[in-house]
Amino acid sequence: MTFEYTGRHVEVTPAIRRHVEEQFNKLQGIFNGTDVPVHVILAVEKNRQTGEVVVHWLDHTLKAADTNADMYMALSRAIGKIEKQALKLKKKIIDRKHTATKTSVAAPNPDGNLKAASAPVRIINASRYNVKPMTAEEAALNLSAKPDHFIVFRDADTSRVGVLYKRQDGNFGLIEP
Repeated sequence: MTFEYTGRHVEVTPAIRRHVEEQFNKLQGIFNGTDVPVHVILAVEKNRQTGEVVVHWLDHTLKAADTNADMYMALSRAIGKIEKQALKLKKKIIDRKHTATKTSVAAPNPDGNLKAASAPVRIINASRYNVKPMTAEEAALNLSAKPDHFIVFRDADTSRVGVLYKRQDGNFGLIEP
């Protein structure tokens, strides 16, 4: 860890440096032993002693400040807040990695021959049809004369709507509600 100190209306003593570095040595396991830049800002206004700590770790900025009558206590509390933030961030990163989709599921064939998923089926509005009253036999004659694959008609006997369609085997299919 690299430490940078700033004193506002106060001199940064070696004892304060030692205190901060000892506190951060306890947190070394959280930061995985990486070189983390730590900026410690000390400020004194009347009888208020403020200790602020800024840590840049894993593309995140952790900030904590505390005000107390004792500078050492203010720094200890601010470092405690940094510890809580770092643990929360580390847990969040670990959870994200554990709940991620496994590579074997996402790409089961690592040979590079990935197939794109087919596009979802869309409903496209077609032209309007005149539903004429006729019998099923008349509808079959009408359908055989047209290149269409189906015809919608109103049954002349029952006044119900029906659909007559061409099947692949050459016959006609009738759908009645």
